[in-house]
Amino acid sequence: MNMLQLDRAPNIDASNEGDPLLFLLRYLAETEYRFVTVTPASHQRVLARHRGTPGMTRTDVLGWSRPYVPGSIDPTVERLLGDAGAIEAAGDGLRRSTVRVSTVHQRLFLHSAFPTVAEDSVFLGPDSYRFADLIIGELAAFPLDPGDVVVDMGTGSGVGAVTCAGVVPDTRLFMTDINPRALRFARINAEASGCAITALQGRNLAGMEEGIAVAIANPPYVIDPGHRAYRDGGRNHGGEISLEMARAAATALKPGGRFILYTGSAIVGGTDLLREKLSEIAQSHSCALRYRELDPDVFGEELELPHYRDVDRIAVVAATMTRAPR
Repeated sequence: MNMLQLDRAPNIDASNEGDPLLFLLRYLAETEYRFVTVTPASHQRVLARHRGTPGMTRTDVLGWSRPYVPGSIDPTVERLLGDAGAIEAAGDGLRRSTVRVSTVHQRLFLHSAFPTVAEDSVFLGPDSYRFADLIIGELAAFPLDPGDVVVDMGTGSGVGAVTCAGVVPDTRLFMTDINPRALRFARINAEASGCAITALQGRNLAGMEEGIAVAIANPPYVIDPGHRAYRDGGRNHGGEISLEMARAAATALKPGGRFILYTGSAIVGGTDLLREKLSEIAQSHSCALRYRELDPDVFGEELELPHYRDVDRIAVVAATMTRAPR
């Protein structure tokens, strides 16, 4: 096999045993914590109802990122957050968790507190739920052999990789990301779910060998003026990262292998430019492309910005590229 010359890929799979954030997830699982993450716009509206009043419950603090009075919340949660260095001052003597915990398909995932403004923020949102559903639907009908390689590209909080582990547990699972903080959270999330997944720091496939059976990706797909890596999809109206991942995956897939992409596409003058470019990539790598819209209109507020002045709408799409068998 040839090696893909993408980026140097250090294995950062050190054990998380002893990490207070791992203990936090285990404690929350044992005590049946649940929280579903909404869009940032909905989150802001919910916070506005409380007008800055302190949170009292675990979902207030770990879900809605509300500030709290020290000593007023679940003492185990407060102790573990403190041991992890995951508490910050929130003004007026209040404290705030710097992490959130959300539920996706009954599994708990650690990610960054709201609002996610830092460059190394680890994001989880409604797209993560749709991505997990797409993975389950695609892999349920796609038989894999034991030991096949499955890679979650740009894993973020690890939702994709952990979802794969639940569907195809006998495969060799990997997750990659350029963000060390994301990989730390993803490793903790995987371990808390009992999943054996190797984490590699690097871009896209991070120097992995060819012969990948399945690659999955849920890249950012809007243009972020701040160029935050977790949010900025780059050129082509936010589609550049999606196209970059598609090129890398198409090159690395084994015969019959599949690339599953969940992303967004800016529709310009009624034309889906992302679909056209993905079709070109698929054709040049002997891949068949299946493509469909999952939601015709998301992030409508982005259309008010100058760099979207020619865009009709932003659609959420699912693209599956399957390499021809030998």
